[in-house]
Amino acid sequence: MMESGLDGSAEIIEKWKIKLEDAGVPVIVGSNDSSQPRGVGFAKNQAVIQSSGTYLCFLDSDDVMMPQRVRLQHEAAIQHPNSIIGCQVRREPVDSTERYTRWINNLTEEQLLTQVFTSHGPTVIMPTWFCSREWFFHVGKFDEGGKGVPEDLLFFYKHIQMGGEVFRVNHCLLLYRYHPQAATHSVLEGTIWNHRVKFLEDRVLSSWTSFTIWNAGKQGKKLYRSLSPANQKKVTAFCDVDEKKIAKGFYTYEESEERPKPKIPICHFRDATPPFIICVKLDLTGGTFEANLSMLNLQEGMDYYHFN
Repeated sequence: MMESGLDGSAEIIEKWKIKLEDAGVPVIVGSNDSSQPRGVGFAKNQAVIQSSGTYLCFLDSDDVMMPQRVRLQHEAAIQHPNSIIGCQVRREPVDSTERYTRWINNLTEEQLLTQVFTSHGPTVIMPTWFCSREWFFHVGKFDEGGKGVPEDLLFFYKHIQMGGEVFRVNHCLLLYRYHPQAATHSVLEGTIWNHRVKFLEDRVLSSWTSFTIWNAGKQGKKLYRSLSPANQKKVTAFCDVDEKKIAKGFYTYEESEERPKPKIPICHFRDATPPFIICVKLDLTGGTFEANLSMLNLQEGMDYYHFN
């Protein structure tokens, strides 16, 4: 099942359709009849509706999958029926998005479910997704809002909310090509930020009575300001390593309607009380931040979550 684009791929697909059908492989080519593009979510949903297999294997048009991908992910899907199955990837060009690629390939089994709030998005990336048709329709379809909608993130969040699991086949089964102008970049950062905050509030903060935000800088304050008033009240402190920020003693929420305006203490991370929401980017400080965190002997998914 192929969804053709506007990049000359339709002609290429037509040529391959003949070759594949001669070899006994049926090919359905989907297109959109309206004069307006309907967006990625619509295209993916159409592909699913027009296909008939028990399992769905997603692939972006510019990526390349390895010959053993379907076999290995199918085996995993049988063992994990309510899961989105991903895999490890090789990035091309190799030096593009190095941190992101390391993150995709090295998350532990537990982190596939605990690191779902970060700016990296789904812990198994959409071009590697493999799942049962039954589970896909149980979760619902991709959002068809069109341009500017992070349809894979929203589907992934809904999947998690419905008790879905996340599993990664630890083999490199996809060549993942980087294009600065890819559709991913058309989604406004603010839109994704709002979805992430809402998901964090629903999944984590709703069951916490108090917590500390790790980062007294821009990102930490931005998170605080984005929280609902009820969750803002749960923030007992900001913590940091920066002596200048700690010396200030507290952060005053100037935009607040409340009088007096809320003042939240700023302390050193060693003096802070868990649980933490961490707004520090991973894999960026040559291991300093990670060493500070591991020194506290905390458990991810219980004592802290990353929201970097």
